[in-house]
Amino acid sequence: TFILGLPSNFLVFFVYVRKARKHGATPNVVYALNLCVANLVLVAWLPVKAFETLLNNWRLPALVCPIFNFFLFSSVYGSCLFITAVTVGRYLSIAFPIIYKMYRRATISCFISAALWAVVWIHLSIGLVAEGGAYFISVKNDNVVCYDVFNDTQLAVLLPLRLEMAIVLFIFPLIITSFCTLRCVVLVWRSNLRPLGKKRVLTVALSTLAVFVVCYAPYNTSHIVGFILSTNVGWRSWAILTSLCNVFLEPAV
Repeated sequence: TFILGLPSNFLVFFVYVRKARKHGATPNVVYALNLCVANLVLVAWLPVKAFETLLNNWRLPALVCPIFNFFLFSSVYGSCLFITAVTVGRYLSIAFPIIYKMYRRATISCFISAALWAVVWIHLSIGLVAEGGAYFISVKNDNVVCYDVFNDTQLAVLLPLRLEMAIVLFIFPLIITSFCTLRCVVLVWRSNLRPLGKKRVLTVALSTLAVFVVCYAPYNTSHIVGFILSTNVGWRSWAILTSLCNVFLEPAV
């Protein structure tokens, strides 16, 4: 993930920066740059996760644990929202090209991007309240672990919060992304584009939706199952792995 994600996201980032300097920033460029930033933040913290996995023990200072998880989940849920923003932009440009062009302003997209980041950070800040001064550090099978074992007091805050995050930051964006993608497919299929052009647009649209579902559905499903069972399900640590794949899958679409 690190080897593939770092160069691909840097490449996409510099391509969009150059495009913005040469032709001016557009909403799609703004959202794509934010998506690259979210991915690069995740890539930057991946060595910490690799270090923990290799040693099967948390050896870093306790304070690093909540900081690491804050940036990890900021990247994951930030990516969800910005993929949705990119998809909505594509749909509006196809369905309402004239109206969309009139209101297509990078300034508006910057405010929307700031609002999306704020929504993510507010949710994660509430989660930090649950740590209770222990920085989410605990002992499991004689090993020190980070954000893996929780007491009842912490779960009383985390389980409802995770459910709310799954609904607001995943299910709602998934519904919007699915609607916009399917509408794009229908409109492009009925358009007068050449077959090769149709194939290209449809491939990009459907690939984006597939990446969204494959990367983020398993981990958010663990939130819903955990709330129903009133416990921290054990396979959450495996489900998060699919979310990490977004750093090299998203630049491809």
